[in-house]
Amino acid sequence: MISFNMKNTIGLSLILLSVPLFSSVSFRLSSEAISEGDGNFKTAVERAPVIVELFTSEGCSSCPPADQLLARLEAGQPVSGALIIPLSEHVDYWNRLGWADPYSSGSFSERQSEYARVFSTDGVYTPQMVVDGRAEFVGSNSDEARRAITEAARRPKAGIQLALKSGVESHGQLALSIRIEPLAGLNTEDTSEVILAITENGLSSSVSRGENAGRKLTHTAVVRKLKSLGVLEKGKGLSTTVPADIESAWKSENVRAVVFVQERASRRILGAGITTLTKQ
Repeated sequence: MISFNMKNTIGLSLILLSVPLFSSVSFRLSSEAISEGDGNFKTAVERAPVIVELFTSEGCSSCPPADQLLARLEAGQPVSGALIIPLSEHVDYWNRLGWADPYSSGSFSERQSEYARVFSTDGVYTPQMVVDGRAEFVGSNSDEARRAITEAARRPKAGIQLALKSGVESHGQLALSIRIEPLAGLNTEDTSEVILAITENGLSSSVSRGENAGRKLTHTAVVRKLKSLGVLEKGKGLSTTVPADIESAWKSENVRAVVFVQERASRRILGAGITTLTKQ
């Protein structure tokens, strides 16, 4: 049973939850890795990938400005030296207040609750932005977003390279090749987990109930799937191939695969990569 109280504040909607804290993931990374469509890896080292998570909901009237900010960050890439990788995670605790967000999941609410533990915040709220698992703030605050992204891009990153493996497409399934460099000089006391996120751009909803009734809301980088691929052995890298399933209802040209390494306890993100899931 989830119990919650809502507090109206300026510029955000705050919901306090008493839910179990589940292990989540945080992000940090080093070089942009883009598939060339033939299984080869192409790395652009001039930009440091930075994971920007937005916890949002279509039922929250304060969230559309944050959704728009996330879209601008992805499209404009306004921070020098940073490759901004957005993850829009729609929480489900707003669903009982008039509008059931079709992109929401209880797993994202649980993930946000784990960040609340690490950041010692007074419950969870929307919209909330989390940068590389290290900084959190109101998701519509563009100045704070730029500051946090700039700082994250300056940190050392573990390299992650991704490629769509050729010749393996069948029945809607794709294979994703992953290479992760050894995580040198990092906290050996924590456990580093490899996470795969599948995102889709270009999604929208015409909201008929709740705080956003009558509005058409658009979204970028909506997380469709988020799953653990396992744990990195300390001092070792990883080279593997995993399925990256795309459901038939998704538009493949708008789908991306994001892989990142996150410490379970600290929630820091240690590295990330991103690639399309269509042949170039």
